[in-house]
Amino acid sequence: MAPRRSFHLLAKPSGATCNLDCTYCFFLSKDTLYPGESSRMSSATLEAYVSQLIDAQPDGEVNVAWQGGEPTLMGLDFFERALDLAESVRRPTQNLVHTIQTNGVLLDDRWFELFRRHRVLVGLSVDGPAEFHDAYRRTKNGSPTHADVERTWFALRAADIDVNVLCCLSNVNVEQPLDVYRYFRDHLGAEHLQFIPIVERADALTLEIAEKGWSDQPGRRRILYRQSGDLVTSRSITGRQYGEFLAAVFDEWVAHDVGRVFVQLFDVTLGSHLGLHTLCVHSPTCGDALALEHNGDVYSCDHFVEPDHLLGNIHETPLRALVDDPRQTAFGRHKQTSLPTMCRDCDVLFACQGGCPKDRFATTPDGEPGLNHLCDGYLAFFRHSRSAMQTMAELVSSGRYADEIMSTGR
Repeated sequence: MAPRRSFHLLAKPSGATCNLDCTYCFFLSKDTLYPGESSRMSSATLEAYVSQLIDAQPDGEVNVAWQGGEPTLMGLDFFERALDLAESVRRPTQNLVHTIQTNGVLLDDRWFELFRRHRVLVGLSVDGPAEFHDAYRRTKNGSPTHADVERTWFALRAADIDVNVLCCLSNVNVEQPLDVYRYFRDHLGAEHLQFIPIVERADALTLEIAEKGWSDQPGRRRILYRQSGDLVTSRSITGRQYGEFLAAVFDEWVAHDVGRVFVQLFDVTLGSHLGLHTLCVHSPTCGDALALEHNGDVYSCDHFVEPDHLLGNIHETPLRALVDDPRQTAFGRHKQTSLPTMCRDCDVLFACQGGCPKDRFATTPDGEPGLNHLCDGYLAFFRHSRSAMQTMAELVSSGRYADEIMSTGR
């Protein structure tokens, strides 16, 4: 049996099924992997998943993470069983951290009570003010969802439940960085933010189909989204847009909000200046963030749920063995070994590390493949933030607090 080691696994108990029809959500197409199947995790798969996950993890903190599709479609009883089961099988030396990513539309007081009792961290999808959020995040019948999501946000906060913002950056909101950031900070009172760049890949044959979205709608031709092709949809953002968004938010944050608002990429960047790599996107290698489908199938990554990256099924092969499968090891190392020369020689490689492999489909100026689609943005942001990050890193290294930069200057 493979030794215990830390890894992250996103479980998708309802598969790609969702109650919304977010136009940019390529994961909606993943139900084509399981035609004719009910995308609902069975009791047997739930028991196998939870017990194998916790058995595979070492002592200390263990993250039990749920995503979709929309995981709350499984219903409250399913999660009551799941969370109770996890607590019953954990070793006394393990501390469980339960997380769920949700659109929030189905949550009510019963869910809040469950989340509070098990100290569940909620990641809520919000793309900013209504005019940005409702552009793509709508119901199956086209109704806007911002008002419902905002109500859920304030209800979660009132129930004393930890909740983070997951904001997708598309062509709609990326040009308004301060409007987006200040909405989260000042209106929602959010303290933890993740900005997720939308990059939907396509090729000349699939682009027209991709432009129409990924859900199963009458009269719409569907394809399985794959990480292939060197074109992107009009909803996707460019590297320049991403870099300018990050720089504008960073300048606001570093002047007013260090230690009060935590932006994931800023935390990760500060970590890189201290020699730490805490997020797979900007780590030298990857492969320790896998995905579990509703039937027990395990894939290399949440972004690579496609046939070529299916490692096996937990009903046939123990999870510990799948995580250490040689194919998964090679997948993780390829992130580093496939870096173009331009990246290896770059002055911000220590922070960027080439970005996520899913976005590395551009070519360098001299024609070498493997450059990140967002390269211009990463380069601009990591250079723009470098001086302030170095100052904060020096403060932390000397036993002081990073937020002192707001009084000492950059």
